[in-house]
Amino acid sequence: MQIFDFEKPIIELEQKLEEIRSLTGTIDMSKEVKEFEGKILDLKHNIYNNLTRWQKVQIARHPDRPYSLDYFTNIFEDFTELHGDRKFADDKAIIGGFAKLENHSVMVVGQQKGRSTKDNLYRNFGMSNPDGYRKAARLFKLAEKFNKPIITFIDTPGAFPGIEAEERGQAEAIATNMMLMSDLKVPIIVVIIGEGASGGAIGIGVGDRILMFQFAWYSVISPESCSSILWRSWDFKEQAAEALKLSADDLIQFNIIDRIIPEPVGGAHKNQDEMFKILKPILIQELNELLKIKPDKLVKQRKEKFYKMGVWEE
Repeated sequence: MQIFDFEKPIIELEQKLEEIRSLTGTIDMSKEVKEFEGKILDLKHNIYNNLTRWQKVQIARHPDRPYSLDYFTNIFEDFTELHGDRKFADDKAIIGGFAKLENHSVMVVGQQKGRSTKDNLYRNFGMSNPDGYRKAARLFKLAEKFNKPIITFIDTPGAFPGIEAEERGQAEAIATNMMLMSDLKVPIIVVIIGEGASGGAIGIGVGDRILMFQFAWYSVISPESCSSILWRSWDFKEQAAEALKLSADDLIQFNIIDRIIPEPVGGAHKNQDEMFKILKPILIQELNELLKIKPDKLVKQRKEKFYKMGVWEE
């Protein structure tokens, strides 16, 4: 398991706790065990409630965090994956299809990373080509045709920056999706579960409700790329993360997102089952609220929501 520097004090205490537990067969150490468990819990809350923005970025990238497919198969029922953009290819970095959430039939679309090197190459590290966004657009239109709500899951370091992606119209595909999602007459819930970088995220990120995990990040650019542009080096990524204000706590204040989804202590990767239990009722609640709104009003409110972003008065 990957351990971050800021987690080392917790690991040290947990190791000491195991040493104490190993003595319980000969000595009654129940009091000491209870005290140590309390210290560890207090330390965890203290550390994870006071993380820097760069530390949150690190947690968002943890390889054991649940990915879109994990949520599709553990929160939803009867997920049926649909493939291809009907134009060029089936991009493996974006997955989607029909599924059931409680008694609602919905369309789910999400960005998918891989865990092993082989799987990451297959998924292109969660970075979509234009074909992925066009596949998503096809599924969005299908959802509207059958009057099914849409739930998207964002987790990408960005759209694929290769020459072939630009040749096939990467920017156009993302822009078309933004325009399309703005006018869809079905409820759209967007969930930022990990990384939310640049146009790669916004290509499936226009919705009525934007939910963001506690330790996810969402920004126009990654800290490393920002650092390389401003300082000509990746060495200033921590300063860049602070300047970008990319955490959920920042974005809720700017009205970029609508709700922060709490994660288990230490992050979603520490207890995936608990994360599934946390998210499912939230999605059901948000969906039930959106289904009460008439389609025309839904579209109007969605557009007004995004029009307000970036507007200021002197």
